[in-house]
Amino acid sequence: MKLSDFTDKILLGGDLNDKLFFPKEIQFDDVLGQKIEIPQRYGKIKFSVKQARFPKGNFHETKRTVMALHAFANHELLAVEIMAHALSIFPHNTDEEKRFKRGILSALKDEQKHFKLYANRIKQLGYEFGDFPLNDFFWKHMKDMNSPQEYLSMMAMTFEAANLDFSFQYEKIFRDLGDVVTADIMKIVYEDEISHVGFGVNYLNKWKEDKTLWEYYRICLPFPLTPARARGKSFDENSRIRAKMDNDFISNLLNYKDDYKVTARKEWK
Repeated sequence: MKLSDFTDKILLGGDLNDKLFFPKEIQFDDVLGQKIEIPQRYGKIKFSVKQARFPKGNFHETKRTVMALHAFANHELLAVEIMAHALSIFPHNTDEEKRFKRGILSALKDEQKHFKLYANRIKQLGYEFGDFPLNDFFWKHMKDMNSPQEYLSMMAMTFEAANLDFSFQYEKIFRDLGDVVTADIMKIVYEDEISHVGFGVNYLNKWKEDKTLWEYYRICLPFPLTPARARGKSFDENSRIRAKMDNDFISNLLNYKDDYKVTARKEWK
């Protein structure tokens, strides 16, 4: 299957079968896509004008667990769409550019897997994906990305890096509640996210020239995002070490402060 046909299927196809399709083989053709305003979604998976609310605690209640999983599943689906967008708009004229895109393809396949794990768990608990409002938050931030450097600074080094903290945190929450099935899903996501963040670290290190990784990340991260978005409420240093972030980067990220409120939330139980 041609890469352009694959990305069109994800971005312009409106149902989950389109979003979750992955071909046996992908050929790098000469067709590059244009930036799109928003990916197609039909029926229950359409983006909602209504704000999706994330439950703050009481995860012993089935509905609140489902609402959390529903939000996580939507994040994975958004990641699939954003990665397809990057594959569509960035060139692949050189072997290095093709290797870079193969890395994105590998991550995209993981995101599809994560979505299926979440969606299946939601169904086991008596609900379906699309039963709650779906936001396009990550897409809004990333739809105008102008370079692979911007893509990695936002996706791998910010949003996926934050998910290191969130997946680690929620694995513990669900395991403490005795929900082993959900906790095991969070563990799978956590392990995969380490490799995704490591992908970003590897390439930004290749491109940073005489700058530190932290300096280069700050340069590449588009406003209004800040490094505060690259952390959760808690900070899991071990996963960042495993992703090959250097000590300077980890220290700067840990100590970075602005007015973003997520890292200052009260304990959720």
